[in-house]
Amino acid sequence: MHIPDGFLATPVWAALDAVSIPAVGYLARRAQRDLEESRAPLLGVMGAFVFAAQMINFPVGIGTSGHLVGSALLASTLGPSAAAVVMTAILAVQAFIFQDGGILVLGANVFNMAFAGVLAGYLPFHYWSAGRWRRFAVFLGGFLSVLVAALLALAQLLASGVPMPPAILAVSAGLFLVTALLEGAITLAVFQAIERIHPGWIRKPSPAGGRVTASLALAAVMLGTLGVLFASSFPDGLENMAGRLGIAGQARNLFETPLVDYEFRFFQSEWLRKGSAGLIGLTVVYLVCAAMARGLARRKRA
Repeated sequence: MHIPDGFLATPVWAALDAVSIPAVGYLARRAQRDLEESRAPLLGVMGAFVFAAQMINFPVGIGTSGHLVGSALLASTLGPSAAAVVMTAILAVQAFIFQDGGILVLGANVFNMAFAGVLAGYLPFHYWSAGRWRRFAVFLGGFLSVLVAALLALAQLLASGVPMPPAILAVSAGLFLVTALLEGAITLAVFQAIERIHPGWIRKPSPAGGRVTASLALAAVMLGTLGVLFASSFPDGLENMAGRLGIAGQARNLFETPLVDYEFRFFQSEWLRKGSAGLIGLTVVYLVCAAMARGLARRKRA
C-alpha cells in the first residue's frame, strides 16, 4: 500500500505533495479544537498501536500479503481530523526511518491513507454507528478505507504512465478486495474489544478508560516485538503488482538507514533485529504523536 519513490511520475507526486502539505496543517488546526492536553498519551498510544499492527503482514493469497492500515480505527476512536494527523505522522516515520514508502511521494501516501482512507473509514461510522447498524458501520469503514486508498494508488500509477494489462489489474484488484475485507474484520474485532474493556469509551475517552489505553499500549508492544516474528514474508499487494508489471526495480531510496525493512541490522538474531526495530518505531511514533497533540493543545489554550 505504501508507494515507494520511483513509481510515480514527477508531476503526479509533486501535485499530491503540494495538496497534502497545506492539508495537514489545516487538519491539525481542526483537530486542535477538540484536543485537551490530557488526551496526548491517547494519540500517542493509538499511533503506536496502528504502527505496530502495520508491521504484521498476513497472507491474502497467491503469494501476497496484506496488513492492517488502521485509518478507520483511528477515525472512529480519535475523530477524522486527529486521525488524519496521526496517520500522517506514522507514514512520515515509516518513510524517513524504515524506508517503507517513498519520501518524495510521501504526499501521495498521505493523500491515499491519511486523507481519503480516513474519510472513507469515518463516514459509515459517523452516519450509522448510533443504531443497530453499528457493527456493520465499523466493518464497512475498515473495508472502504483500504479499498479507496488502493484504488487511488492504482489511479496514480496509471496517471504516471505505468502500463497495466487487464489481467494483472484484475488480479491486483481482487487481492486488494480481500485485504479490504480483512481490514474490515480486524477493525471490527479491535473496536469490539475496546468496547468490552470500557463501554462508551469510543470517541469519549475518560480517565476511567485508562485500562483501554494501557491495553492498547501492551498490545502494541507485543505486536511490535513478538508478533513480527510471525508476520508473512510475502510481498504486499502493491509490491506483488509491481513485480508482475516489471517495475519493482524502479523503487528507489534517497538514503538508507540502519532500520530499513523494519530490521535493526546491528544484531545477528532475527528476533532482536525485528523486535528492536519494532520497539524503536513504537517509541518514535508515540513520542511524535504525543508531542504533536500536546503542542496543539497548548496552542489552543494560549
